[in-house]
Amino acid sequence: MSPFVTDCGPEAGRIICTDACVSEGADWLAKRDPRFATALAHCGPLPLRRKPDGFGQLLSAIVSQQVSVASANAIWQRLTEARLTTQAEILAATEDDLRATGLSRQKVRYSMALAEEDINFDALRDMPTDRVIKTLTKVVGVGVWTAEIYAMFSLGRADVFAPGDLALQEAAKVLFDLPQRPKERELRTLAEAWSPWRSVAARILWAYYHVAKDREGIR
Repeated sequence: MSPFVTDCGPEAGRIICTDACVSEGADWLAKRDPRFATALAHCGPLPLRRKPDGFGQLLSAIVSQQVSVASANAIWQRLTEARLTTQAEILAATEDDLRATGLSRQKVRYSMALAEEDINFDALRDMPTDRVIKTLTKVVGVGVWTAEIYAMFSLGRADVFAPGDLALQEAAKVLFDLPQRPKERELRTLAEAWSPWRSVAARILWAYYHVAKDREGIR
């Protein structure tokens, strides 16, 4: 049985479940804007980037905030080795336990706040994306970027974007030949034209960022 969310209520909208879903979205975007076709020609097949949902994945997204992919991977590996990736484990941990994995004091506070919030992750599966974002951002330390990344990868929402992501901003600047890197509001407006496949547009831009900058833009 797949660990991914594959069957949701109608309010959840289209769910990306397989590589075929990503390909469908990529084809649609390439036909709508030839610059996406150019990016795809450089990037090759896009990764599915689906992840399970639940506490651990949102904790992982918090770990990834404002650090490099390599740093986030290293910290997550230490959390995993210390058995500090579940709600119960975080609730039982001390601040020193969490700090020993490399988490900043701020992210220790965020991790504990997430554990104490006791989110009903199953209920998120059927919510419209705007309610998912609203629910998650009530948690201290979970901003819009983190909530959007969770909706995109763990819930598989096909039409969510993360315009606050610096790699997406830089990739958009290069691909669309913009005079400067777009701010979050500008990129959010630009991405409206990519609905109903904004999550696939994000995948294309992250892949293009990797090619253009020789750096990973997302875990």
